[in-house]
Amino acid sequence: MAFTDSWTHEIESPVAASRLFRAGVMDWHTLAPKLAPHIVASAHPVEGEGGIGSVRQFNFTSAMPFSLMKERLEFIDADKWECKSTLIEGGGIGTAIETATSHIKVEAAANGGSVVKVESTYKLLPGVEVNDEITKAKESVTAIFKAAEAYLVANPDAYN
Repeated sequence: MAFTDSWTHEIESPVAASRLFRAGVMDWHTLAPKLAPHIVASAHPVEGEGGIGSVRQFNFTSAMPFSLMKERLEFIDADKWECKSTLIEGGGIGTAIETATSHIKVEAAANGGSVVKVESTYKLLPGVEVNDEITKAKESVTAIFKAAEAYLVANPDAYN
């Protein structure tokens, strides 16, 4: 029997929500190979222009346990800094995971910074167990937003 579960994670940042959302979510396929070349070898849109239904692919280095990941954008509200995507290929799909979705919402914080809220829901293939993959997933999403944050702090005019 397949097992469905989810996890949530929050990441605080001194960077304004609008900038962090644009850099860490909307334009991550452009920034990732520059900011995390040890993990992301290349990334590009596969179909669509960044709107609902568009697909983008991330190609990973040997630092990752899989070579690629394709995700489809299911929902986006750029004004509310929120999106939902579905993993459609790679990243364990077909080998350990039947389905996986991520819901990301970046909220403005009282100090002028932001809080990234991530909820990931997944359905494992029969017989597959989750060990430290959730910890690794949370570490990965934290690394993404911290890399975007560092870039934005170092480049205060970017994504204004």
